Amino acid sequence: MNTHTPLLDRVAGPSDLRQMTDRDLARLADELRAETIDAVSQTGGHLGSGLGVVELSVAIHAVFNTPHDKLIWDVGHQCYPHKILTGRRDRIRTLRQKDGLSGFTKRSESRFDPFGAAHSSTSISAALGFAVARDMGHPVGDSIAVIGDGSISAGMAYEALNNAGAEGRRLFVILNDNEMSIAPPVGAMSRYLSGLYAGQPFAGMQALAEGFEATMPPPMREGARRARQLVTGMSPQGTVFEHLGFDYVGPIDGHDLTQLLPVLRAARARATRPILIHCCTVKGKGYAPAETSADRGHGVTKFDVPTGAQAKKAASAPSYTSVFGKALTAEAARDPDIVAITAAMPSGTGVNIMADRFPSRVFDVGIAEQHGVTFAAGMAAAGLKPFCAIYSTFLQRGYDQVVHDVALQGLPVRFAIDRAGLVGADGPTHAGAFDIAYLGALPGMVVMAAGDEAELVHMVATAAAHDAGPIAFRYPRGAGTGVDLPERGEVLDIGKGRIVQEGEEIALLCFGAHMAECRAAARMLEAEGHSVTLADARFAKPLDSDLILRLARGHAALITVEQGCAGGFGAAVLHLLAGQGVFDRGLAIRTVCLPDRYIQQASPEDMYADAGMSAADIAATAKAALGQRQGRVVPFAV
Repeated sequence: MNTHTPLLDRVAGPSDLRQMTDRDLARLADELRAETIDAVSQTGGHLGSGLGVVELSVAIHAVFNTPHDKLIWDVGHQCYPHKILTGRRDRIRTLRQKDGLSGFTKRSESRFDPFGAAHSSTSISAALGFAVARDMGHPVGDSIAVIGDGSISAGMAYEALNNAGAEGRRLFVILNDNEMSIAPPVGAMSRYLSGLYAGQPFAGMQALAEGFEATMPPPMREGARRARQLVTGMSPQGTVFEHLGFDYVGPIDGHDLTQLLPVLRAARARATRPILIHCCTVKGKGYAPAETSADRGHGVTKFDVPTGAQAKKAASAPSYTSVFGKALTAEAARDPDIVAITAAMPSGTGVNIMADRFPSRVFDVGIAEQHGVTFAAGMAAAGLKPFCAIYSTFLQRGYDQVVHDVALQGLPVRFAIDRAGLVGADGPTHAGAFDIAYLGALPGMVVMAAGDEAELVHMVATAAAHDAGPIAFRYPRGAGTGVDLPERGEVLDIGKGRIVQEGEEIALLCFGAHMAECRAAARMLEAEGHSVTLADARFAKPLDSDLILRLARGHAALITVEQGCAGGFGAAVLHLLAGQGVFDRGLAIRTVCLPDRYIQQASPEDMYADAGMSAADIAATAKAALGQRQGRVVPFAV
């Protein structure tokens, strides 16, 4: 083969990898790493995770018969090299763009993505489902789940391991342990072991590994022991995975194809029951700026490849997340009972700001939203004032705990819900579309949404002061509107909104951060001669019935606007007005909310336009409502 011809140019799909020599596969991995770096430099996205699994991606596709064999990536942050190898290289520079490739695995995108993933800890459960289908005669091959050390710590992963071990079916779980960099002595030990793995029955591998460790000099022996114990919890009676019914192989160097290939080949040839293969990798491997960054290049903007310098965003208002973090820290400085809980997202939710000042009062529970919610409930029951800061889309994972452990008991847990509404490049898997509806359904729950960043400061103060039961406040991703921030938050009256501007003909009633679009819609309507009232609901539960009835009584049309699905704020307003008989008295009312479909990735502006929620859409909705209502406003008795 011509060594000057890029091997990656010869890869139309994984079957081409199976025709290559091991030496060519190693060269291909180098090219794949360079291609991944170049692509993400142009699109932004999750860089470090993908670089950490370049060799693993090559090895799996070279050994297993994908897509007949089902390769399931946990979370999906690490799937960019996989996409390049599976026929999507020509589109890889559309990652996370409108009409482009998803940043995660996606069933509708490729037959090589058998299961969509963007939330963590689902891969083993899904892989077991495929294994059962195979054993029941469906045309499915082997199932391979690749799960990170962070994801495998979540409860769902352990539930799946327990079930898979009990089932005893042939199943491959590859643990991508990217918190531990293998030093040269340990790497040499692993290379020795990998050569032996290829020729030994699996039943003897664990004893072989332990015996070899015993012959090593003490420093090397201790390093090997720690490597094995870090994730496996090894005991003299065997690893935790063995107790759950798995064979355990590892740890091996996940960047060394001379280890990966023989181990995977041996596993595929001989496995009869579940196997866990423990691979140690380095996030950002092979690209110094990613390897040395604090987050190992987890999420990057467009960047310069030679230097790693990321494109700087234009100066703008502070982000809602940072406003929340600073407001929470200020409240915590005044009240020693305030604590914060996050599920592996301290910087993503802004609680890292509080952690810098009050580290003993901030708790990162890892990828364990269910535990985090009940943990907060226990704190509240004991008299603390917990702020449970979780993205809207991730709070869905702890919903039973919100219902049973918090709301049913009336405990004053404060839910800070970041990433409310549509979030842009991460697409529908991360959209905060449903929390207004799913929290508004719960008796005793207070649900707020900030119209701008100043309102968010007030809502943090309101939540801190609220001890009567659970309370939640939602706010979007990204920069605020640039309003002046108060020095200290004001405690709002529960269930009371505000009038932003007075008019006579059309009332726009906004719940949350679509206030800027409502202001723009009001200007459009006024330019056409309409008189507009703009109101900020602040609360979806309890509703400000006095405000809503006043708007209904004094206007020809009432338009509700929210960054959430149908069944949320607008539905609650309709329920209130129906009970008052408003519709019998001539009011034209419309609800502007997310449609009954998932909105695909694009910029947030494009996504809201797709959803029919732009300022122009709101104005058009108001005019259409007016067009269906004839005559003057008919008053009705309240």
